[in-house]
Parts: sequence; structure tokens; C-alpha cells
Amino acid sequence: MFDLATEIIAFLAAAAFVAGFVDSIAGGGGLITVPALLLAGFPPVEALGTNKLQGLFGSGSATITYAAKGHVDLRRQLPSALMSCLGSVAGALLATVLPAKLLNLVLPVVLVAIALYFALKPNLNDIDRAERLSPFLFGLVIVPAIGFYDGVFGPGAGSFFMLAFVALAGFGVLKATAHTKLLNFASNLGAFAAFAFVGVISWKVGIIMGVAQFLGARVGAHMAIRNGAKLIKPLLVVICVALAVKLLMDPAHPLRTLIGA
Repeated sequence: MFDLATEIIAFLAAAAFVAGFVDSIAGGGGLITVPALLLAGFPPVEALGTNKLQGLFGSGSATITYAAKGHVDLRRQLPSALMSCLGSVAGALLATVLPAKLLNLVLPVVLVAIALYFALKPNLNDIDRAERLSPFLFGLVIVPAIGFYDGVFGPGAGSFFMLAFVALAGFGVLKATAHTKLLNFASNLGAFAAFAFVGVISWKVGIIMGVAQFLGARVGAHMAIRNGAKLIKPLLVVICVALAVKLLMDPAHPLRTLIGA
């Protein structure tokens, strides 16, 4: 790890705190921390690896907070968490052979669609609804698929988990948020293990950011528990749109290339 000035460390810690707060409610913390790490001068791969380390603290903090308040049964969800972790490991290890351009092309459209779903669908609240997919199939198919995506690409994984829990598992918005953080923690753990194996993590910076992210996530989770869907829904919509815009701002994005052509 190269030496960083105190003000850069403070900047990264502040970014991690805000990311933990936002991520514990609506996901999308990487939208803040990855650009912050790149701005601090980290190479892209090291930024991604370090982001997974510090993200473990935030998703772990949020998971503990939600579980302590009874919004997620950790023991009952362990099989799904394991599938999320394994999917993420596979995604991280196979990242080099997947068509990243295709993911880049489709992701902004999908994120906007998720934002519209949560913004326009009536009666989205904290009350559970009828499930459209059995818990067994949900854990066997949907969870590892999203975990795989989180390992190979990452942005929007929390939004995908949220959509799946609400639309397929029939969860209320707050319950979906709580379970999303658990599976996000598991997928972060899998990708982190793969990045650590390759040796592309800045441990000191990751731990400093992780402590800040832990605190931010704790504050955010408590706010989400108090306010439920009325806070989670609008923030989720904003995060999805912001992430889509950020991706489209890249001059090399395939959609901009197509439009320019």
C-alpha cells in the first residue's frame, strides 16, 4: 500500500460513513466508495478489492442491527447466505471471461426499470404479500444468480436482491431490506475472499474505511427500522437512477457509443 496523506484518509473514511448509511437502507454504497478510492489514486482492481473489504463492515453492521430487531432470522437464512457467497466466489473468479460490455449495456436500463417498479407500483409497504416462488427455488436459483453478478460486476446487486424479495418472495419493503443486507454480506464475503486470494486489497485503508462504514450502516439501519417503506422506497429509487446515470456518464459506455454512432 502506498502512503496516503491524512486528509485523503479522512476523505475516504467520510465517504465510507455516508456509503454505509445509504447502503444499509437502499443499497448502492459502492456508488460512493469505489469512485472515492479511484480518486485517491488506487488502481481499479485494488479499488474493487478494497471496496469489498470495507463493504463487509457495513453490510455486517446492518445485518446485525436488523437481526437484533427481529427483522431477519439469521439461522433460517444461512442456506441462502451460503448460496449467495458461493455465487459471488464463482463470479469473482470468472470475471475475466464474461462479456462485461454486455453487462454494461444492459445494467442502466435494468436499474431504471427497478426504480420505476418501486416508484409506481401501488401498495408497496412493509406488509408481506403472497410469494410467487417457493423459498427453496428462490434460494437455489435467484440468490446465487445475484451473488454471481455481485462477484463479477457488483453495482446494483442490492437493488436486485430487493426487487427479488419484494416481487418473488412477497416480502414487505423493510423485511426485504433486512434480508438483502444479509445476502449482500454473504456475497461481499465471497468476492472479498477471491480478491484476497489474488492479493489486490489495501488492508489498512480497507479496515479504516470499514470502521466508518460500520458506524454509518448502524445509523442508517436504525433509521430504516423506524421509518420503514416511506424512507426505503424513495431512497432506493434515487440510488437506482443515480447508479444508472453514473454508468452512462462513462464516455466508453456501450450505449453512448451506439448513440454516438
